[in-house]
Amino acid sequence: MFPGTLYETHVKTKNLEAAMEFYTRLGLDLAHTIEDRRVAFYWFDKNNQREQMLGVWEVPEEEFHKSHFAFKVTYDDIIHASEWLLTKGIRPRAAFGLEPAEPMVQTWTPTANLYFYDPDGNSLEFLCLLPEKKNVEKDVMYLSEWEKLS
Repeated sequence: MFPGTLYETHVKTKNLEAAMEFYTRLGLDLAHTIEDRRVAFYWFDKNNQREQMLGVWEVPEEEFHKSHFAFKVTYDDIIHASEWLLTKGIRPRAAFGLEPAEPMVQTWTPTANLYFYDPDGNSLEFLCLLPEKKNVEKDVMYLSEWEKLS
């Protein structure tokens, strides 16, 4: 088994100030900026243990590429994630052919998920680990469908 956990991840932006406004609005805690390197670092662990960090790096257009990462949340958080994002002015997005009417389930893991974008189009996700795997043939379905299965 791999001996560690993920401590930090990084995304690129074309506009550091716009990205900083977004991640601050999302509720991440600004840890440090380095202006001459055009980077901002954020803590995003709930208990302020400084165990999880996001680096946001401004790059020229030709060096920019979109990426993806997920925030692990509780079941209660995923149920209310869409409403919470909307109060922040952030719209959940469709994924895997499903509209964001409610969280969806990636059945092979299983996880409940809700997706959204940052200002640069990086794909962000709220992810909740579900307690049991169920025998289903669909790869993805709405959480309400999942919960009806035995």
